[in-house]
Amino acid sequence: MTTHRMPAAFIGHGSPMNTLEINRFTSAWRDMARRIPRPRAILCISAHWFIQGSALTAMDKPRVIHDFFGFPRELFEFDYPAPGSPEVASEIADVVQPAFVGLDEDSWGLDHGTWSVLAHMYPEADVPVLQLSVHSGEPLQYHFELGKRLAPLRERGIFVLGSGNVVHNLRRLDWGLDDRAWDWGERFDAEVRRILTSDPARLPSVQSHPDYGLSVPSPEHFLPLVYLAGMAHASGETLVPFAEGGTKGGITMTSYALGAGSSPHATSGERAGALPDPAVVPPEQTNL
Repeated sequence: MTTHRMPAAFIGHGSPMNTLEINRFTSAWRDMARRIPRPRAILCISAHWFIQGSALTAMDKPRVIHDFFGFPRELFEFDYPAPGSPEVASEIADVVQPAFVGLDEDSWGLDHGTWSVLAHMYPEADVPVLQLSVHSGEPLQYHFELGKRLAPLRERGIFVLGSGNVVHNLRRLDWGLDDRAWDWGERFDAEVRRILTSDPARLPSVQSHPDYGLSVPSPEHFLPLVYLAGMAHASGETLVPFAEGGTKGGITMTSYALGAGSSPHATSGERAGALPDPAVVPPEQTNL
């Protein structure tokens, strides 16, 4: 078991195609993994396990779930055969008490919110990986409080990784925009950054921001970040952005680290200014 206090992170994962691509965001994920201690296990809170309850994968060999459609065959053939750990699952369930997290021994596995990121951070798939579901029936404050209860896992060598997006609106995508977000997304992303880098406990209040409705039309991609805010509050720390920028108009890729020190942002000179509102476009047949 590592004796290091592990950091934690939130990754803006974007398109599943990031699994196969090397770009400024995936390079930032790789760089972070190189700079932190090797974890004993990884707990991923993925936007794509959004169910009516809090559950934790607790199988020896979690299956790899290709939870999308409309992408190239190469992506469907991608495998990430990381082991699970029923022992670590039981340990996590004990740590968060009196909150209840059920143990899932055969239902879920690792979805692309987890493996699209870990493919870059831990490409050998040799670290045990568990997933924590995002409870669809609870308010932001519930997720913040559960995040606070996860904070002791850092002392046990467990790397907690939230995977989603700060801004995620598939109905406002423009596939011609590679590195830009609409003006409302830029404003909301900037407000979230202001809160997380100063007072993470205030993150639930961001629901009153005028751009929240467009930026977070459904909560599943935003909520993994709320867990990290809870962990930061529990340890008296703030979060540090280590990758920033928008893509396809309706998504921001901002990623945050907790307890990992500073690093160059993956913004480069590529980051473009905000755009006016586009016309509403229907979502592609994908699951981002």
